Amino acid sequence: MLPNCPITKADITHAEEILGPNLGSLKGKTTRTKPSKVIIDTYNELPREMLAKHGNVTLAVDIMYINQIPFMMMTSRAIHFGTAELIKNEKISTIMVAIKQVLEAYKARGFQIRHILADGQFEHARKHIEQMGIILNITSHDEYVPEIERYIRTVKERVWAIVNTLPFEQYPNRLIVKTVYNAVFWLNYFPHKDGIHPTLSPRTIITGSTIDYNKHCTLQFGT
Repeated sequence: MLPNCPITKADITHAEEILGPNLGSLKGKTTRTKPSKVIIDTYNELPREMLAKHGNVTLAVDIMYINQIPFMMMTSRAIHFGTAELIKNEKISTIMVAIKQVLEAYKARGFQIRHILADGQFEHARKHIEQMGIILNITSHDEYVPEIERYIRTVKERVWAIVNTLPFEQYPNRLIVKTVYNAVFWLNYFPHKDGIHPTLSPRTIITGSTIDYNKHCTLQFGT
């Protein structure tokens, strides 16, 4: 049906055996496979005795710097749920936005923040914090809140451990930020030895979400 064509059926058969199928046809004609269904595994109900005993939460806050990048760091007593939030500056408005986001997370699970422990750099936010019905406790001069200082040290240790396994020579700010978030993620996803529950992790207690190997452990960070 194609006059003067020098290509025979045997030529096509040999070409497919040597070169494989036509990549253009495969990519152009192959339809998208149906993605697997997203299954949300949550722990919806908290034990009533947990809320009765630990419903009032004390939060420790501070600002952490890594390569001069500021993060708003928070962790709670007893529950030991830690958070890290990238902030662009240390203005009252920026700090309060970060604090309110964490307060909403606790509130959604039935917890109430009653006290916030911080050092002197948060004194300028006292009015805004106390307007929300929270007591702000500022440390004395040259003193620090031990809970948040220890938590920041732990996060930095995890970040350094991750960085030492990465093959990169340069670390852009976005990679550093994601490294911090990854460290906090894994710290929250295992029960704390001094926590309020032997098997529920801090993240499960506060957010209701659980961990899954196929979703969270398939690839190493930085891959």
